[in-house]
Amino acid sequence: MASRLYTVVVDSREPASLARFWAAVLEWQIVYEVPAEVAIAKDDDTYPGLVFVPVPEHKALKNRLHIDLAPDDRDSEVERICTLGATKTDVGQSEEATWVVLSDPEGNEFCVRRSRDGGV
Repeated sequence: MASRLYTVVVDSREPASLARFWAAVLEWQIVYEVPAEVAIAKDDDTYPGLVFVPVPEHKALKNRLHIDLAPDDRDSEVERICTLGATKTDVGQSEEATWVVLSDPEGNEFCVRRSRDGGV
């Protein structure tokens, strides 16, 4: 039997705060929380989820793994996510890019894509 994706773990200076940001972005909920770990998912029975764990250092380099979001309306979603605390980020994307690069409150880059015809 093949493995299934259970969670993606995110190192964080403030796991509870960053978990709440991502829960708001994804309209998910906190499904588990202790001082050393906060997990979010759509609900208690739906995975994969995101788990936030504490680390002492700040993020220093561009992420080697990032999240892509595909909303129905990219520009409205970028605006909504920025009001939650994200910032627009330039990682060298072209002016013609069909995605917008944002950074979460701890500087982790992620993309908000324009939906493609026929789905994402």
